Amino acid sequence: MQRCPWALSAPDYVEYHDNEWGRLVHDEVRVFEKLCLEGFQSGLSWLVVLRKREAFRRAFHGFDPEAMSRLGPSDVDRLVADQSIIRHRGKIEAVVSNARALLDWHEKGLTLAGALWAAAPANAPAPPATVADIPASTLESKKLSDHLRRSGFRFVGPTTVYSAMQALGVVNDHIASCWCRDRWR
Repeated sequence: MQRCPWALSAPDYVEYHDNEWGRLVHDEVRVFEKLCLEGFQSGLSWLVVLRKREAFRRAFHGFDPEAMSRLGPSDVDRLVADQSIIRHRGKIEAVVSNARALLDWHEKGLTLAGALWAAAPANAPAPPATVADIPASTLESKKLSDHLRRSGFRFVGPTTVYSAMQALGVVNDHIASCWCRDRWR
């Protein structure tokens, strides 16, 4: 079985690639989790985040935006000291702020899942032949990033947003020869 080359460097990557990455996700909490985790990944290896994911879930109440929105400064201090997660104050504060921004959206009848899926390209590009053919961001991810930022979300640059779009199956960036390419479609 051929896989995307990035998935070959560690067993954790193989598991993630084969069973999760690029799989269609519409659940609001799972979409929010992925966007938050992609923000934590910024500047780091995804493998670091992946290996700490269960700790992140515990620390952030399963990424339930209601529970996360109640986290205050003392909770942020506690999380900055938590060695089981990535202890970047700015990123921790951002996910708490993002939970509040998401709740504001919900009050307006908007969803993060809806926004991400609305950003799907109208015409799917040709399957990438190699990893080098996969963009770091797209016009759609730039527009969505701008929309999220205007709504009060943080650590949601175009590359982070595009990574979330890939992981959630909004775009299909499995390379053409990957056995997973059409598996979830």
